[in-house]
Amino acid sequence: MKEKIIAIATELFMKLGFKSVTMDDIAGEMCISKKTIYKYFCNKELLIEETTEIFHKAIHQAIGTIVAKNHNAIEENFEVRKMFKEMFNTGGTSPAYQLKKHYPEIYHTVMTREINECNTVFGQNIEKGIQQGLYRKEVPIGAYVEFYYTLIFSINGSISSENELKEMELQALEYHTRAMATAAGITELEKQLQNYTL
Repeated sequence: MKEKIIAIATELFMKLGFKSVTMDDIAGEMCISKKTIYKYFCNKELLIEETTEIFHKAIHQAIGTIVAKNHNAIEENFEVRKMFKEMFNTGGTSPAYQLKKHYPEIYHTVMTREINECNTVFGQNIEKGIQQGLYRKEVPIGAYVEFYYTLIFSINGSISSENELKEMELQALEYHTRAMATAAGITELEKQLQNYTL
């Protein structure tokens, strides 16, 4: 039952927002009593904490699946961007923006977790791109990883519109890639941009 509550809550939080979804909404969607939810979660904040943790794991499993397909480094980043676009296809307010605004402590925990993951994922992508001749050999990997996640998390925490967020994230990806790219990397970037639809 607990897993089912988390699954339904995650779906509602992503679709309608962390603030607007109530325990009554979740109970109503599941045709159970609110008392049943409180048996597993003493308050909404605890439910949000657990849903964001499980969603975080799902995101990074999906990223792992994309990385395992062995795309080139630039295509890999665009595939990850497409995955995020599909997962967060709410058309409303950005979940990260809502979390930061209404549940800042949970947002801070989520961001700390994400930064740790991003250090690994972004770093591996840059190393891969250097080996493939798509990124410049002299790129300071640690600094570029930090530049990129700082930019992405800043965008996520400050833009409320999901559509505007997607556009800005794509521009951030282009900016990040151009900063590192060799001539071959620029060619690959242009190809990916041409094939990408918002």
